[in-house]
Amino acid sequence: MSDGGPITAGERRALGWLFGFVRPQGRGLALVLGLSLATTAVITAQPYIMKLIIDDGILAGDMIMVGWLTGAMLLAGALNLGLGGLNRYAHVWLSGRVLFALRESVYRHLQRLSPTFFAGQRSGDILTRLDGDVAELQRFGIDAVLAAINGVLGLAAALGLMLWLSWKLALIALVAVPLEAGYLRLMRPRVQRRTRRLRERLSDVSAFLVETLPAIKFIQAAGREAREAARLESLNRLYLGDLLRLQITEFLTAAVPNLLTSVSRAAVFLAGGAMIIAGDMTLGGLIAFSTYLGFAMGPVQSLLGLYVGFMRMRVSLGRVMALTEAEPAVMAPAAPRTLPADAKGAIRIERVTFRYPDSATPVLDKVDLDLGPGAKLGVIGASGAGKTTLIDLLHRHYDPESGRILLDGVDLRDLDLCDLRRHIAVVAQDTVLFRGSIADNIRYAAPEADDAAMRAAASQAQIADFVQTLPQGYDTPIGERGARLSGGQRQRLGVARALLQEPLVLVLDEATSAVDRAAESRLTESIDRLFAGRTRIVITHRHEALAGVDRLVEIRDGRLTVPAVATTP
Repeated sequence: MSDGGPITAGERRALGWLFGFVRPQGRGLALVLGLSLATTAVITAQPYIMKLIIDDGILAGDMIMVGWLTGAMLLAGALNLGLGGLNRYAHVWLSGRVLFALRESVYRHLQRLSPTFFAGQRSGDILTRLDGDVAELQRFGIDAVLAAINGVLGLAAALGLMLWLSWKLALIALVAVPLEAGYLRLMRPRVQRRTRRLRERLSDVSAFLVETLPAIKFIQAAGREAREAARLESLNRLYLGDLLRLQITEFLTAAVPNLLTSVSRAAVFLAGGAMIIAGDMTLGGLIAFSTYLGFAMGPVQSLLGLYVGFMRMRVSLGRVMALTEAEPAVMAPAAPRTLPADAKGAIRIERVTFRYPDSATPVLDKVDLDLGPGAKLGVIGASGAGKTTLIDLLHRHYDPESGRILLDGVDLRDLDLCDLRRHIAVVAQDTVLFRGSIADNIRYAAPEADDAAMRAAASQAQIADFVQTLPQGYDTPIGERGARLSGGQRQRLGVARALLQEPLVLVLDEATSAVDRAAESRLTESIDRLFAGRTRIVITHRHEALAGVDRLVEIRDGRLTVPAVATTP
């Protein structure tokens, strides 16, 4: 996105994307605009009623007229109150729909991106874009549009009545408008630069919190509380400095136009006073004119302020579009195939080569592997050898550079992504758990499973006895990321979730490393019994976990080889 210059072709496309979320809300927009128009009409009528009270009632000595006109003023106030409340409710409802649609769209796109994308991003920065920057887009897409329309309506009504009351005073009042517009154009690039810098500082703070809060226990163990507190203090100091600089810039951006407005209003009173003395204007007319001048300057200030708001929005639009324009590493097939009805989880890897975008050396190089249904494969290899890459290829987080992978004779690229990943369950060393109950987490991949199936999976994963000791049983909350469970309990819960999923292929990636040997042996026997007819892949550094494998391979230098000692990883 540009720094304060003309709108680029990319920005026009981005604005088209943004207003694609606003257009479906046409009825809501029409309702809010209708309420705004009615409110504007009522507000605009009040100064003229006040003029009549002064000129035709008080100065004319007609108290009956004063009473009637005062009643009209009260009625207008009541209408204004009711219409204003309805308008505010409808406006918040409309803004919320657009905000949530924007955020959900960006989130759905993020769900399609590969692990490589997230490895190159700071989580706190992504959160800031999803929260603050998306909200900034919503404010512009709805609030700015409505403010512009309301401003034009209010300005037109006020100018019409000002010209009707005194065209001479109206010309004096409008002299400041072109001066204000020129000044705001001068301030535009400064506002945009400092807004972008402040967004970056906020991302730094969010990234720090996302990184350190889950690691509080380790920070305490390392005795580094003071260091991390000092880091946060430094980030806050930098953020405050940029915040103050932006506030000063925005204050000056608004202060000069406000000063010009005050000067024009003083000129109006000076000229209007002379006109009253000369008999060319009534006192009520001048009071009404000055009120309409205030009404007119409000929309003028609002419309000119939208110019500055647009600069802030350009910063946020660029940051959000950087997320939405990130290309997924894999694409779902337009016409996905289905697996055979008798699928058993046979895997065939044919001459697969894969390298990461920033690496010249392949992680896997012309790899071949053939696993029949029910086979149990052990995979070993040094850290970084490609074991995790193999899992990611099976789950189609990436596609091979060359070669192909087949599941029951069907190329993975021809399968629906959700269908594929449901049929290949992965239980990793670091089990991913969510805030909620034990039952919620076991059912995460199979929410339709009934209680009996869920409890059976927990029993097979050797965690049922532990759950029965808890006062709330399977309804027990496990805390953030399973903080209330031990490492072994988290891993067994992950195994239970995979068992309930009933996949064709089960991948255990150091899945029992935190479980004692006796429990590991029982768990392995249970998995082998339950998955006797389906494929199992055991990735480990520990030879105890390789019990019962039919075949053992080692990933080394991008190739699959048979290790020299088959029982030693």
